[in-house]
Amino acid sequence: MLEQILMIIALGLVGIGTLLVIIGAFGLIRMPDVYSRIHAAGVIDTGGTALILLGLCLYSGWNLVTVKLVVIGVFLAFTSPISGHAIALVAHDRKIDAEGVDETRSYSSKKAGK
Repeated sequence: MLEQILMIIALGLVGIGTLLVIIGAFGLIRMPDVYSRIHAAGVIDTGGTALILLGLCLYSGWNLVTVKLVVIGVFLAFTSPISGHAIALVAHDRKIDAEGVDETRSYSSKKAGK
């Protein structure tokens, strides 16, 4: 009975984490500038992967796989903010405006004035 409850909780955590990753991926596509995209990438890294890893830890039980998942989580917890900060510093150094031009639009649509 307890194993079934843990399996349902683990499945729910993985499902919610997957939903956050999908929402963050749409945010990466839809956001207009680099700073907003950094935020969307941060949502993917911190929220989505943390919930997925937690759900996988609950599913696997206490063994070597769980230890590896925790190490992956700690690695992501350190590297995600550092990479986001580095991207923001480069964007700031290149003087990219916070409300800049939408870089995802093609050159022909910019030329046509759309």
